[in-house]
Amino acid sequence: MTSLRLPVALVFSAASLFGLAGCKANDTPEASGGQGVSVRVSEVTGGEAQEITLRFSGIVRSTQRATLTFQVSGTLKERAVELGQTVAAGDVLARVYNPALEPARDSAKAKLDELNTGYDQARREWERSSRLHERGVVSEQSLEQLAARRDSLKASVATAEAALAEATQLLQESTLRAPFAGRVEALLVENDEFVAAGQPVMRLSSPEGKEVEVRVPAYLLAHVSVDQQLPVWSVQHRNEAPVTGSVVEIAQAGAIRGELHPVLVSLPVNTLDTGEPVEVGITPVRESAITVPLLSVIRGAGGMTVFRVRDGIARRVPIEVERVVGERVVVRTGELQPGDKVVYAGTTRLVDGDAVEVRQ
Repeated sequence: MTSLRLPVALVFSAASLFGLAGCKANDTPEASGGQGVSVRVSEVTGGEAQEITLRFSGIVRSTQRATLTFQVSGTLKERAVELGQTVAAGDVLARVYNPALEPARDSAKAKLDELNTGYDQARREWERSSRLHERGVVSEQSLEQLAARRDSLKASVATAEAALAEATQLLQESTLRAPFAGRVEALLVENDEFVAAGQPVMRLSSPEGKEVEVRVPAYLLAHVSVDQQLPVWSVQHRNEAPVTGSVVEIAQAGAIRGELHPVLVSLPVNTLDTGEPVEVGITPVRESAITVPLLSVIRGAGGMTVFRVRDGIARRVPIEVERVVGERVVVRTGELQPGDKVVYAGTTRLVDGDAVEVRQ
């Protein structure tokens, strides 16, 4: 059960109220015949926590999915698939036309051919001059100049090759291919529309593996763990037994109060369909709640206490107030047990260890 702490000021105000309540004339019992302080008592309530499964809604989706985009801008000239169509990996899905791509590729190729021709000529010239240098016909300086020109052209060839590869890749990017086998889930652009680089064009999902994401309050994150098995119900078929999902990812709790956090659950193969609404069950581990009467709580120098009566003797028991529920208070303590008796009338006359006489 989620702990709800009261603000300090509110707890102290409530405690002050408890103390004043104990001073009322009709709550102050008289000692009877020297038998001990006359008091009224009430039982501490509590017990085993009830397990309540909370349900959170989500939509079944494919584990492997992708929103596909072009890396170049252009006009959508071809869309080779329809909504819901199954495709294989590598299939052509769509093409865009950009008038600058092919000329850029052709220009880069022509530049590379030109540089290759110049490099081959410079290399042959250096080889001839090298043989003449050995016979003393060509000077060392001339040979070095030819070598420098050859090496410069070789570097230019490498740069041109990279430019051609880039231009070719950009041209290839104008064709959109399926990255994996799957089904077309959504078509986001129509033919003849302008498509910017990075703009979503379609969504593709794989039939292999399904999952559902639900968002839960922060306190529930402590009640789920990776690989934990959770029941998953189909909203469309409520009379059917739930399937068992497995937690694969849990978000970290954030600092924003009231924020919901995603929990990802993997689903068994061939059970629920993609897009089907479902509910995921999470059963929080609840601690038993111990409650005492509102009037039994006393504020003292050492904090909040109650008087517990055992064998006719009243003893102070420290408590921590969590919240007020009607005329009772939910407390946290390791010393009180369900069925214990605590004093709710006559506390103002009691001292720790006093003998008491319980009256009805």
